[in-house]
Amino acid sequence: MITAPSSGSGKSIIASALMAAFSQRFPVQGYKVGPDYIDPMYHTAATRRPSRNLDTWMLSPEQVKKIFTRTCRGATLNIIEGVMGFFDGSGADPFEGSSAGVARLLQTPVILVLDCAKLSGSAAALVHGFHTFSESISLAGVICNQVAGLQHARWLEEAIEHRNNLPILGCVPHLEALNIPERHLGLLTVDERQSEVQTFLSGAGEVIRQNIDLERLLGIARQAPDLTSEPEPAFSPAGKVRLAVARDEAFCFYYEDNLDELRRCGAEIVFFSPLRDARLPEDIAGIYFGGGYPELYAAAISTNRSLIQKIIQYNRLDMPIYAECGGLIYLTQSFRDSSSSYPMVGLLPGWCEMGERLVMGYREVETLHANLLSGPGMVLRGHEFHYSRWVNSDPGKPVYRIIARDENAPASWDGFGNKNLQASYIHLHFAQNPQLAQSFIDQCQAWKAQFLCE
Repeated sequence: MITAPSSGSGKSIIASALMAAFSQRFPVQGYKVGPDYIDPMYHTAATRRPSRNLDTWMLSPEQVKKIFTRTCRGATLNIIEGVMGFFDGSGADPFEGSSAGVARLLQTPVILVLDCAKLSGSAAALVHGFHTFSESISLAGVICNQVAGLQHARWLEEAIEHRNNLPILGCVPHLEALNIPERHLGLLTVDERQSEVQTFLSGAGEVIRQNIDLERLLGIARQAPDLTSEPEPAFSPAGKVRLAVARDEAFCFYYEDNLDELRRCGAEIVFFSPLRDARLPEDIAGIYFGGGYPELYAAAISTNRSLIQKIIQYNRLDMPIYAECGGLIYLTQSFRDSSSSYPMVGLLPGWCEMGERLVMGYREVETLHANLLSGPGMVLRGHEFHYSRWVNSDPGKPVYRIIARDENAPASWDGFGNKNLQASYIHLHFAQNPQLAQSFIDQCQAWKAQFLCE
């Protein structure tokens, strides 16, 4: 596991660069702790294997182990990128929903990335705290980032190695080649940088080869114990259905395991682009809109009226349609900015606009009525991450009640749902309950039986 004392230390770049460097030699599988979509895109580009999320708040420990043991097959090395600071999670408990919780669960050696731009001797005290905080964690080495030069590196080595009996595996200098542009929801995505991502990863991998002892790091990785998990039950889907999934620069936030869960239940995933495709894929029986950045591409997706009309037509035929976050924006009446209003699909009341603050965090919700994914009264876990807000004068039929952590917090609801349409700002991980994907695909199969097989 590649982790750090806090966000902004450089662990994302170093983790992706390590994946790129090692992938030149053998198969590497990337993972990301917590609810993140952008970092796994870089992992996938570096390794050419879909990266996976390991989230011990949304999923049970056994579910996390199952995902890990199933997806690491065929890889020589597995690299897990942490989230935030190593002990930062869903609350005060340093092992709940944190990188530390995943490291303890999977018994993985931990490499601490330190931003040393303004540190020398104090780095030893930081390392000492992380090294001694819990006996259940195996802190195995340190990578110093933002190192100013040889003298700075010597000071760090003397301070850290002599006082903590831990190896420094490398000192990475400050280089523009290791920077990724950012914006309001984080790093620019791989889909938006396709022409330069491989060049960036190749350059970053070369920097890592020159500044980190890869053989020593690989030796540490080999110390990880073998893991076992309860076998997943055999599953025979009732029948195949084609599920259209929006995927392009505007819609790119999907858990790979959500797609796997849908496939397990009988879905053939067919991707399409609301930005560029004039029509939906042929013979589909359902549509899935993930999150992303539709607000940045509002003009382009708004003018693709032929695709929008087809979505409206299918909705009138009660085709199952599921949308999260950016998908919700797309299905409202319009998206508005300071100068323009862009017509959207119009299946949901109201419009969306950019708010003034980031809405983010884990959410526990209760379903209010039967919907595409479940029956009423089911408690689910997910997360929100958006600046936009839905201005809806007609609340209609919200799909979720937000279960507040603070008992004094006012009641709140989210989303919209009816028999064939479900949209919400909440991103769900389908692996938390096999019923979620199964229910969606069952309804797609029922729709197919009625409209495609007549």
